[in-house]
Amino acid sequence: MAMEPTVKVALGTASFAIFWVLAVFPAVPFLPIGRTAGSLLGAMLMVLFNVITADEAYAAVDLPILGLLFGTMVVSVYLERADMFRHLGRLLSWRSQGGKDLLVRTCVVSALASALFTNDTCCVVLTEFILKIARQNNLPPKPFLLALASSANIGSAATPIGNPQNLVIAVQSGISFGDFVFGILPATLVGVVVNAGMLLCLYWRELSDEKCVDVAHDDAVEVVEEDDVTSHRFSPATMSHPRGRGAGQIAPDAAGGCDAHCCCEPVKPDATANGGDATKVGIHQRRGGAVGVNGTVVSKEEEEYNSVEEKEELAMEEWKNKLWKTCVYVITFGMLVALLLGLNMSWSAITAALALIVLDFKDARPCLEKVSYPLLLFFCGMFITVDGFNKTGIPSSFWEFMEPYARIDTPAGVVILALVILFLSNVASNVPTVLLLGARVAASAAAISPAAETNAWLLLAWVSTVAGNLSLLGSAANLIVCEQARRSRQFGYTLSFFSHLQFGFPATLVVTGIGLLLIKSN
Repeated sequence: MAMEPTVKVALGTASFAIFWVLAVFPAVPFLPIGRTAGSLLGAMLMVLFNVITADEAYAAVDLPILGLLFGTMVVSVYLERADMFRHLGRLLSWRSQGGKDLLVRTCVVSALASALFTNDTCCVVLTEFILKIARQNNLPPKPFLLALASSANIGSAATPIGNPQNLVIAVQSGISFGDFVFGILPATLVGVVVNAGMLLCLYWRELSDEKCVDVAHDDAVEVVEEDDVTSHRFSPATMSHPRGRGAGQIAPDAAGGCDAHCCCEPVKPDATANGGDATKVGIHQRRGGAVGVNGTVVSKEEEEYNSVEEKEELAMEEWKNKLWKTCVYVITFGMLVALLLGLNMSWSAITAALALIVLDFKDARPCLEKVSYPLLLFFCGMFITVDGFNKTGIPSSFWEFMEPYARIDTPAGVVILALVILFLSNVASNVPTVLLLGARVAASAAAISPAAETNAWLLLAWVSTVAGNLSLLGSAANLIVCEQARRSRQFGYTLSFFSHLQFGFPATLVVTGIGLLLIKSN
């Protein structure tokens, strides 16, 4: 593709630069408008400067990706309501035998959770829990926070629904859900093991002086406040922090009907209400009766009958709640089966989301409000901005220069391609990198063979995802863990850029290299 006129290239580059600055540094002093507004501003400038037309901008928005992203976020909301993450918390702490065992469990649980519920969701929910477990057992929080963030990124590479860039790759490549999973799963499993091994080697001494970790089930359930588990928004594009409420405040979801059940303290009747006399109430009680709310005397038999009735109602509510949770898990499992069978990923996720909404049989607004609509808008703006930058000819010229050295049919070419993706993913972020390079890398590999094209997409997914572990700014999951840990009221800890880089840089190179060997050999 030839370069566009100089003016168009300059304006398109300037628009993309504004988008990039606000995407990587959303709170810059000269324009602190955030990532979502920054992506929309970049898109608007592309159209305003006539880099692309309005019709081309509309066509650039990829609706299947937005549909898949929306559907998976809704499913994740209902899975949280069904206590899925509480079960993961129990798995993390049940009969743990010391710091090393807990570190390995953190790696395994975060990798598994991120593959099914996205890496950002996993980090939001589990950070507070892991901090508390570490503090309670005199363990340093740093290795556990690094384990959570790095394993979440590695685990999310295993499925198309694990992170946003995989969603883009799955839709653009046309690779089925099953082929995607089985193509990257070996690299993910080995990567998680190697990542855990490197953490153990690096922090072996710090994890050796601890008391035995054995957290009871009830503690595991209550480590994270209910509000902190259910009130956050799934937003890889923003690092919002759930704020805890006081004991006397009522969560808005409870009022809106989004919680699975609500327990309220009964209102005790006032002895002097309606002109009643406290002395008379005492006389009635001494005679063996109970006083109703309106001051009437209730016999012991009636009181016992009401008590039995209440117990039956509570048992029925508990049974309904368990049945509802089971149905949520069944519908989610059905969605995964549909994806594995090769059905349309976007409509499978949307169908599962709507099935859960209908099953809930309540006003869905409180739950739908937890969907990160700013993230969806961020993607819309990013699609338009990246498409405009592509039309300047700069990405094509860059790839024409790099293509002879980055061919996927040679080991040196694979290494160079991986280094380019690593660099761009940490400079321009992973999703824009996938949008800029994906079609070009795949077209170059398709000239070799169809199998090489599939491998090229899988390599792009693996490297762009694991690249997030290189530095603290490499992925939103890292920033979420950092912010959640820093703002924790009881167990606050600051994970610095350089302390993350000490582990992240070598671990990323090693895990990426091992994954390249395993994916290339498929």
